[in-house]
Amino acid sequence: MSDHSTTAHHHPPAKLYAGVLAALLFLTVITVAASRVDFGSSSINVVIALAIATCKASLVILYFMHLRYDKPLNSLILLTGVLFLGVLLAFCLIDIDSRFPSRPSNLKVPIAAGAAAAGAGAAPGTAPAAGAPAAGTPAPAAAPSGGTQPAAAPTPSH
Repeated sequence: MSDHSTTAHHHPPAKLYAGVLAALLFLTVITVAASRVDFGSSSINVVIALAIATCKASLVILYFMHLRYDKPLNSLILLTGVLFLGVLLAFCLIDIDSRFPSRPSNLKVPIAAGAAAAGAGAAPGTAPAAGAPAAGTPAPAAAPSGGTQPAAAPTPSH
C-alpha cells in the first residue's frame, strides 16, 4: 500500500473560502448591473460579460478546485486551454461584427395612413400598382356624377 503521508495537502482556512464567496457574490452583482447597461455594441456587452465570468471562473478554479496549491504543470495546461478558447471566441466576435444587419424577408412592416393611396407604401424600387398615381403626384379629381361612380342618394327633407 502506498503511504499518502509524504504528500503535502494544503487546506486553506474557512475565512479564505468566505472571502472568495463574498468576491463571487460581488462579481455576480456586477454581472447583473452590467447586463442592464448598453455599452454601445452587442460585442462590447459580450466581452464585458465574458471578462466578469472569467474572473469568477478563475476564483472557483484557483480556490475551490485547489489549482493554486497544485503542480505548476496543471496551471499551464489550464491556461493553454483558456488561451485557445479566447482565440476562438475572438474569431466568433470578429465574424459577428463583420456581418450586415439582416431583415427577414417575411417581415410585415405597417403602412402609414394615406401612404398606400399615394403609392408610398410600396417597397422601394417597385412600380406602383396599375392605375395608382406615382409617389409625390396629386390624386386625380373626382369623376363627375353620371360617370361610373354611383350617384349620392337624395336626403329626405321634412
